[in-house]
Amino acid sequence: MYHCYTITPIRDHFLRIVFFIFCCILIPSSSFSELVDRVAAVVNDDIITLSEVEQESEGLYRVIAQKNSGESLLQILAEARQKTLDTLIDRKLIAQRAKQFNVSVGEKEIENSYEKVRARSGLSKIEFIEKLKESGMTEKSYRSNIAAQILQGKLVSFDVRSKVIITEAAILDYYDENYTHRVEAGTYYLLQIGFTWEKDTDSEKLAKNKEKTHSRAERVYSLALNGQDFKMLAKKFSNLPSAADGGDIGTFTLDEMASSMRSAVGALAPGGISEIVETNAGYQFFKLLSGDENKIVITSSLQEAREEIKQKLYDQKLDEAYSEWIKELKEKAYIQKL
Repeated sequence: MYHCYTITPIRDHFLRIVFFIFCCILIPSSSFSELVDRVAAVVNDDIITLSEVEQESEGLYRVIAQKNSGESLLQILAEARQKTLDTLIDRKLIAQRAKQFNVSVGEKEIENSYEKVRARSGLSKIEFIEKLKESGMTEKSYRSNIAAQILQGKLVSFDVRSKVIITEAAILDYYDENYTHRVEAGTYYLLQIGFTWEKDTDSEKLAKNKEKTHSRAERVYSLALNGQDFKMLAKKFSNLPSAADGGDIGTFTLDEMASSMRSAVGALAPGGISEIVETNAGYQFFKLLSGDENKIVITSSLQEAREEIKQKLYDQKLDEAYSEWIKELKEKAYIQKL
């Protein structure tokens, strides 16, 4: 069994990276690829070249260089290069494993997955590519990540999924811990849905933005009053951070609430929905689960939450199993960083 890592000094890495950025600007890509193409790592019978590492990291290097300078730039660039190399090593191991099982990923699969992600973002193709650049990725590297994820998913079906088992006891424990809450007297347990408007220095445009946001809030508010599930509405429509948790913002005393929030929920009975209130950045309304009394609040029934819990536990265990799987692949592999 071989598992060898040889790391060159950080300053040497930095010089190569700075040289790479310089060459990206002044040297044609064809000449540059010939200039820097040497082995960066050996993974079993395959190699990863330095040009592969630098091409994968090109966008990230530029973002880092724009935000840092001096010694911190040196350190962050070196860390970014090592992280990229580790990612490419993982990809190479996955590709080698895929070859053993005769598993592959087609261009159509990559394109379909790419388009699904872009469509969910609500951005045009040009806007989406710009967002990738801002995060330090190119479209090519992002598509490579998608291909690796799809391939990983297929391989996990062979090697990992069968080992992931979610027991009823685990579901019940998760439910008790995350879907039931003891509320003390004097506190109010709240769900929240909110919409922020787009700020603008032009007063006329700002007024239009506020009007548009209020109309949206009223539409969702009407759905909540008509009995649609508040947590699902929050996840689907709210653009506040609490949306990810179904609008669950936990417990507050009246003294802890902002004045607009206090006036909205102070007189509500448990299960009641407040009026829409205006904040300094948007519009919100609330549902009171429990108020001013000792009580155990159930935010969702076990029947409603079961599949969601099962999926969360499954994803968590799958991530753990995948990490262990990759670790085992590395332990059995010959890996040398140069």
